[in-house]
Amino acid sequence: MRSRYVLFAVLVLALVLGACAPAAEPEPAVVEEPEVVEDVVEEEPMEEEELGTIVDIAVADGRFETLVAAVTAAELVETLQSEGPFTVFAPTDDAFAALPEGTVEALLADIPTLTDILLYHVLSGEVYAEDVVGLDGSSVMTVQGQYADISLMDGKVMIDGAEIIITDIQASNGVIHVIDSVILPETRSIVDIAVEDGRFETLVAALSAAELVETLQGEGPYTVFAPTDDAFAALPEGTVEALLGDIPTLTDILLYHVVPGKVMAADVVGLDGSSVMTVQGQYAEIALMDGKVMIDGAEVIITDIEASNGVIHVIDAVILPETRSIVDIAVEDGRFETLVAALTAAELVETLQGEGPFTVFAPTDDAFAALPEGTVEALLGDIPALTDILLYHVVSGKVMAADVVGLDGESVATVQGAEIAISLEDGAVKINDSMVIITDIEASNGVIHVIDAVLLPPQ
Repeated sequence: MRSRYVLFAVLVLALVLGACAPAAEPEPAVVEEPEVVEDVVEEEPMEEEELGTIVDIAVADGRFETLVAAVTAAELVETLQSEGPFTVFAPTDDAFAALPEGTVEALLADIPTLTDILLYHVLSGEVYAEDVVGLDGSSVMTVQGQYADISLMDGKVMIDGAEIIITDIQASNGVIHVIDSVILPETRSIVDIAVEDGRFETLVAALSAAELVETLQGEGPYTVFAPTDDAFAALPEGTVEALLGDIPTLTDILLYHVVPGKVMAADVVGLDGSSVMTVQGQYAEIALMDGKVMIDGAEVIITDIEASNGVIHVIDAVILPETRSIVDIAVEDGRFETLVAALTAAELVETLQGEGPFTVFAPTDDAFAALPEGTVEALLGDIPALTDILLYHVVSGKVMAADVVGLDGESVATVQGAEIAISLEDGAVKINDSMVIITDIEASNGVIHVIDAVLLPPQ
């Protein structure tokens, strides 16, 4: 019995202890924090500082007050604020101040001259310092129209003797290089330079006699190949005196030394093997021989003497235009005896000795000999038919080989009235079915191209 009580007591005690014990804490639930999505704010890229125009930069800088005043007076502000691009060699106020006293004031009252000077400081396009350095010994074309010389001296870059002291100031419409002096374009004409030089006394006297001084002081531009006094002295004795007494011939010779436009030395070199049209009307031949530039056999010994109205290249001999007519050349040549006989029979000699100009496609004696036997004799007895054939070989005007080539596939009217066909085959020029075998034999009244067959007009 006692053991039952003991068991009961133990059971009651266990229940009491269980009731009094603290409740077991449940395991905490894992609560995931919501993902925080931050607003993505795109940062606006920082704007690059906007560059001002060349004029804006010059105004803001403070060292170019005289330049800005000059640009304003010349009404060039709008130009130098335009798209460009331009390269400006900008003289400082100190550079302007170094000019002779009163110069700036005088220029501000002479807008055409001021404009010329200002535009002489401007190049088209952007030319950075490294490019300028690479131009050592050469020239750059300015907006004013003349060339400025670039040189490298003792590590300094110079333009027309002015030192470039600050480089590559970038503007929205170009680049500025600062220079320490004002550079000045040439204001003397071709004649002025020749007179002052001292080596061209005979040339100046000839220009005066031929009344060409005013012409070569005009606007131009012209390129003059100027013979020295020594070049004139090398002519046969009495030649200069005879020419001074024959003004038409003298004028022809002088104008044969003049080319329209401004052809600098670099351009002349590029014409090797070709010809240039002179103001006189004939072409002078350019050749490069042993590194020397020649024009009609005269050597160009000094180049690129710039004038306000063009450029002078000095040559060591007087060059002479052709004075023989087309007929004279044909007679003297020796390969055109049949042609000359035919011209004489048809009474066309005087015509082809006239002023013209004419372009003659001249068949050789071999070309006439290739005609069917008896043809030449028959033609010499039928003057109207002979005249038709001869005039079918003549074109009005002076058509040089380069022009003929440009007429490939076209037809050209002859003096006879019918047309001849021009074609280019394998680099050779054909007139109808004949081949042009020699070109550009210039005469005083035109040009001869030699062909290998007689042309016959359509019946």
